[in-house]
Amino acid sequence: MKITLTGSTGNITKPLAEILVAKGHEVKVISSNADRAEEIKALGANPLIGSVSDTEFLTNAFAGADAIYTMVPPNFAAPKFREYIKGIGENYAAAIKASGVKKVVNLSSVGADLPDGTGPIAGLHDVENIFAELNGVAVKHLRAGYFYINFLANIDMVKHANILGSNFGADAKIVLVHPQNISEVAAEALESDFTGKTVQYVASDDESTPADVAKAIGNAVGKPELPWVEFSDEDAFNGMVGAGLPEEIAKNYVEMGDAIRSNKLFVDYYKNRPVLGNIKLKDFAIDFAEAYHS
Repeated sequence: MKITLTGSTGNITKPLAEILVAKGHEVKVISSNADRAEEIKALGANPLIGSVSDTEFLTNAFAGADAIYTMVPPNFAAPKFREYIKGIGENYAAAIKASGVKKVVNLSSVGADLPDGTGPIAGLHDVENIFAELNGVAVKHLRAGYFYINFLANIDMVKHANILGSNFGADAKIVLVHPQNISEVAAEALESDFTGKTVQYVASDDESTPADVAKAIGNAVGKPELPWVEFSDEDAFNGMVGAGLPEEIAKNYVEMGDAIRSNKLFVDYYKNRPVLGNIKLKDFAIDFAEAYHS
């Protein structure tokens, strides 16, 4: 197959490209960074350097592909995060129409069934709705859980404050996923003959709580009493801004945390639980410890 991937050499796209190349597919990878070209070539894929904000570039990049993988790259400089995400979705949709692509696997998120109150995930809700209007195009949305690797941003918190936490409680329900498991599901989806507009949830662990996360990470880094601390929304916002996040991004993440705290984010997920990936919390804790001690 001829397959075009967005996402450069990110946590999902890089292993996804490796899987597809190993299976003999002709893979192209879109990146906005020309410095990534050699790394993409080393994967056995062909680099396409350009911006996902450029519809003409995307149209040419998608042309001739049997299937494409889309994801919205993060842009913390966006003044209105939801509008940015929606805008990239509109760019993709226009390029899909113009290029004649008939099969799309799109990275979405748990909670994208909800129209608002979910922070950045609301933008992915918009993208799903935009793609729903693509006539004659098969689209599979991969609604992924909360990335394990998000906790790597809390290494300094663990080191210096001896806590782990966010604006949701220790006993909250949380669905966790490893990017490698997402890439495996995405590769299978790209090779499959799905039709229509469908949703597939992707998770690696959906029975652990934030308290379990703190315990696993604490044990891995030699702090077995590491507690999970629930912050107020105000404290969570101030902490993120103090750590260097723009206020718009911090506001969105606080709203997402509130959606976890209120237990609304994962309601549809638990009605449609998938087969779980093989990378569990204990496995990620080892990775966290390696990053912590590096």
